[in-house]
Amino acid sequence: MIRKLMSSEFEQKLEKYAEVILKVGLNLQPGQRLLIGGPKLDADGVPLESAPLVRLMTKKAYQMGARLVDVVWGDVLLRKIRFQNAPKDSIEEYPKWRVESRYDISKAGDANVNFSSPNPDLLSEVDPELVSKFQKSYYKQMKHVYDLLTANAFNWLIVPFPNDDWADKLFPDVPQNSRKDKLWDLIFEICLINHEDPISAWEKHNIDLSKRCNYLNQKQYTALKLTAPGTDLMIGLPKNHIWDGGSTIAQNGITFTANLPTEEVYTMPHKDKVDGVVSTSKPVYYGGYTVENCRFKFSKGRIVEATADKGETYLLKTLETDEGACRLGEIALVPHSSPISQSGMLFYSMLIDENASNHIALGQAYRESLKGGEALTDEEFMAAGGNNSLIHLDFMIGSGEMNVDGISDDETTEPIMRNGEWVFDV
Repeated sequence: MIRKLMSSEFEQKLEKYAEVILKVGLNLQPGQRLLIGGPKLDADGVPLESAPLVRLMTKKAYQMGARLVDVVWGDVLLRKIRFQNAPKDSIEEYPKWRVESRYDISKAGDANVNFSSPNPDLLSEVDPELVSKFQKSYYKQMKHVYDLLTANAFNWLIVPFPNDDWADKLFPDVPQNSRKDKLWDLIFEICLINHEDPISAWEKHNIDLSKRCNYLNQKQYTALKLTAPGTDLMIGLPKNHIWDGGSTIAQNGITFTANLPTEEVYTMPHKDKVDGVVSTSKPVYYGGYTVENCRFKFSKGRIVEATADKGETYLLKTLETDEGACRLGEIALVPHSSPISQSGMLFYSMLIDENASNHIALGQAYRESLKGGEALTDEEFMAAGGNNSLIHLDFMIGSGEMNVDGISDDETTEPIMRNGEWVFDV
């Protein structure tokens, strides 16, 4: 069970959570199919303990007119067991049915949802080279699915779901039998479930983010200048770049919100026009590993130096995935006053942690971040400044000490953020 004894209050909030997932996150439409357990590297399917929520979502989805609801279950411990016990020459194998089931749903423009339910220390004793080899193979085999996802060919969503190990990591000083309850309470808070009408609260929140995007899209800066302790970075922006955030429109015409929670507005850098140095402000949890205190030096868009105080071997192996892994695919702005930042917590979940800080992402750029980007070939996208890669890995770089400036065509500079906060009103 999600809780040993589900109180009526908790059941009501869980029902609201399911409704927000289906109505705000996915905006599921009558006649659509729904896959619960879509593509996601560190969770190859939804955890078994999420069954009560999955059943609730399934019932509501059918009531909303879904044609078919299917579920891909997963268990992160099975992956650890595989790394520890399977033949080393088998690690790159991946079941074709898992690829085909996701591709079928995605290609048809149907809905996908998965849960972020991390176990931060799961693979701490596993050979990082082995994990990197698996991840590279996974991304290669799932590439045609991720190509559809990054082009928003369908409405998709990732949402948090608590587990015991995650709660133990976050709340070691709380009595063990109360830790997961505390994590649930926090997730309900940051996902706006505690509002009397969460759906209306999300509509207002998405409108606020949209106004930020509209302001930046009208400016069409040619570059951004980011400065903070350990960071002096110039990020060029391609012509006709698009800022997005909150809800967006998929190619199937459905307006959806891909991440719950979300506090960011984002666009894509020009892959060849990033120069300077940047330091991370928070650890990164990715694929079962935690990487801390990273420092990157860029020249002409490419990382030429990379170090980390923790997880450096794994980081360097990840940067070797392909040529695009050493270039930026995203720059996102998040005010330091965001609720997740003000919680003062590190969640060890990229889904949540990226909403506490300005961040960059190495690897694949989103096609939606360039006008007409969905219709371009890979070669055309790259020629316009877009980055192609098998990975998309976020790093938090923002803080209450970061300034962000926009640089216009005539080389004039305008403030966008000061000390981590917006300087323009919308």
